[in-house]
Amino acid sequence: MEKNDLLKNLGKFQSLIALALMVILLTSMTDRFLTTDNMWNVLRQISVNLCISVGMTLVILTAGIDLSVGSILAFSGAVAAGLLKNGVALQNANTFIGFTAFGAIVGALLAGYTLGWFNGLMVTRFKVPAFVATLAMLTIARGFTMLWTGGFPITGLGETFAFIGTGWFLGVPMPVWITIIIVFAAHILTTKTVIGRHIYAVGGNETATMLSGVNVKRVKIFVYTIAGVLAAVGGILTTSRLDSAQPNAGLTFELDAIAAVVIGGTSLSGGKGSIMGTVQGALVIGILNNGLVLLNVSPFWQQVVKGLVILLAVILDKLNTQKTD
Repeated sequence: MEKNDLLKNLGKFQSLIALALMVILLTSMTDRFLTTDNMWNVLRQISVNLCISVGMTLVILTAGIDLSVGSILAFSGAVAAGLLKNGVALQNANTFIGFTAFGAIVGALLAGYTLGWFNGLMVTRFKVPAFVATLAMLTIARGFTMLWTGGFPITGLGETFAFIGTGWFLGVPMPVWITIIIVFAAHILTTKTVIGRHIYAVGGNETATMLSGVNVKRVKIFVYTIAGVLAAVGGILTTSRLDSAQPNAGLTFELDAIAAVVIGGTSLSGGKGSIMGTVQGALVIGILNNGLVLLNVSPFWQQVVKGLVILLAVILDKLNTQKTD
């Protein structure tokens, strides 16, 4: 019994243990790691992944999965850039509609909202497995991105829009501020609200939750929609930071998000996990990526290492689930 309790406690703190070991190891291997500039660089880099990962956490807590967030990120970022740079021309009405930075951001968020809502609709109304529905959306959203951009980057978006991804406020980068707000709001949502309790309940036992009177379909549509909106936020940050909407943006971002969620202790079976755990998982992934770059590890080996980390996290999740059962 004591051994099981020890394994259970280690499972709870697996991300913190991994984080501490990585910091110690990288600090000893390179003097460029533990510097102020590099730490801010790490936080800026994980901001996008953390936005996506928060939405992914909500989905996985309901025992779902969303493989489309990388493509939704790309399409939403392209929508923001296209509206800001080119506006919308209504040829039949001989009318041109221009967009400010705020209007372009709203357009991008609406794009993410719509695609996320569509995912939720497919999963609930048409009973399409989440893996299949979001895999299809991965392709659909990527196709929309190519159609919107014509396969070419949209650049030159202006200083106002660039401030979102590159500006500083009170000595902290804007992407970090935005991510802090999202994390705080999601933490409150999952710990202090009725919908938060319903999210955990759906993932823990969907049938029992339905019999208790909870509208399970509404909960699922809600989490997929939020995942789409947060992917759009990630797209806005990425596009703003690069001053460019790239048609191939967001490739494999869904894997980093899933890795952050699982490393942070959220069970792929649903019903167990936390937003703050996901923050720790995103830090692990961000520091891992940063450390491999600083050590001049080949990008090909970086993919291998990241894949092994994801696999290890899933194995630990399964072992913890078996111990609990």
